[in-house]
Amino acid sequence: MLPVILVTISCATKKVDPNRPLPPPKGYLNETLLKIAYGLGVLDLIETQPAVPDEIAVYKNLEYKKVDSLSLQLDIYKLKDAGTPAPVMIFIHGGAWRTGKRSDYLPYLIDYAKKGYVTATVSYRLVKQAPFPAAVQDVNCAVKWIAKHAEQYGMDRERIALIGGSAGAHLALMNGFGTNEERFNRDCEIHENPNIKAVIDLYGPADLTTPYATGTYQVRDFLDTAYELDPGRYIAASPKTYISAEDPPTLIFHGTIDSLVPIRQSDSLASWLAKAGVPHEYHRLKGWPHTMDLSVEVNEYCQFYIDRFLEKYL
Repeated sequence: MLPVILVTISCATKKVDPNRPLPPPKGYLNETLLKIAYGLGVLDLIETQPAVPDEIAVYKNLEYKKVDSLSLQLDIYKLKDAGTPAPVMIFIHGGAWRTGKRSDYLPYLIDYAKKGYVTATVSYRLVKQAPFPAAVQDVNCAVKWIAKHAEQYGMDRERIALIGGSAGAHLALMNGFGTNEERFNRDCEIHENPNIKAVIDLYGPADLTTPYATGTYQVRDFLDTAYELDPGRYIAASPKTYISAEDPPTLIFHGTIDSLVPIRQSDSLASWLAKAGVPHEYHRLKGWPHTMDLSVEVNEYCQFYIDRFLEKYL
């Protein structure tokens, strides 16, 4: 996993010809060599806590749901001088469903607000607060809240994309594919499901029933049971379970030396989407690990193809 260290390098997409494919950045043989490259100053990381530019308006700590005494909140970023309602990108943070915070996506939130999107980032219940399906339900409620308040914040409720990394990607896939499932629509004050137009998956798990997944404490804690005791719960928590031809176009990024979420998770996801007839793109980055988009080069690559994908589908 890339170390999370602050550096003073912008993560905005560099200027390249949008009509020509951007080649993937050269990766590493293994994570040890990557860490050596970082130590030698060869690998540059993005700035994880950039200052918010003056042209960006920020609406923080907006409560979208309350569970007992727990206030679940989201933040919104947008250009102050934005005109017509803008498309929406909802970011869902990772952290193995047990850690992380919504501000983790600040670099993306700023970059895409500057590009004319309204960006939102949501908090959800972690495993210490409630196991599955709580996090999926919370994200679903947040998406509904954003759609209901679209006009107030200059958002186009008909043009919503979900994006997440790792566990956040899992939650994006679950809500993109399974948004109409009854179990995921409980406890929301708003009942109407908005139309999700696109899902962006950064190295997320798609199948929690594999031997690797069932053997990890992160998945066991998230599901609050062992696979042997309740395999149906593992099936219900897997995005693959809800794949159908009606699912939104999906963009996938994954590194081949990811030691946390195996690359075969995305290999399989791309295959299942193809069989179902779901429009999708898969970027399999050779020699890159989990959280690979902390690298400046990988971040630029991801943003380049996210831009093209959203131009096409959002």
